[in-house]
Amino acid sequence: MSGRVLMYTTAVCPYCIRAKQLLKARGVGEIEEVRIDLDPVRRDEMMEKTRRRTVPQIYIGDTHVGGCDDLIALDAAGELEPLLAAGA
Repeated sequence: MSGRVLMYTTAVCPYCIRAKQLLKARGVGEIEEVRIDLDPVRRDEMMEKTRRRTVPQIYIGDTHVGGCDDLIALDAAGELEPLLAAGA
C-alpha cells in the first residue's frame, strides 16, 4: 500500500498509537507525523484544515479520514485498503 499518510499527533495519545498500529497492519510503511504539541503553528493549521481540535487527525493522500474511530470504521467497512492503494 502506498498512499501518503499524514497524521497530526501528540506525544501521549493512545488513539494516535492505535491508528498507527492499524495503518502499519494494513501495509503503510511510513507515516508523516506532525507533533502539534511541539508546534503551535501546526496545531492551528490542523484546526483550520479539519475544523477539529482532537488528535489524531489523519489524511491519506488528499482525503481527510478523521480520527482513530473514523479510521477503524473505514477499515471495518472495507474502504481503508482501497483508499491506501489508490493513494487518494
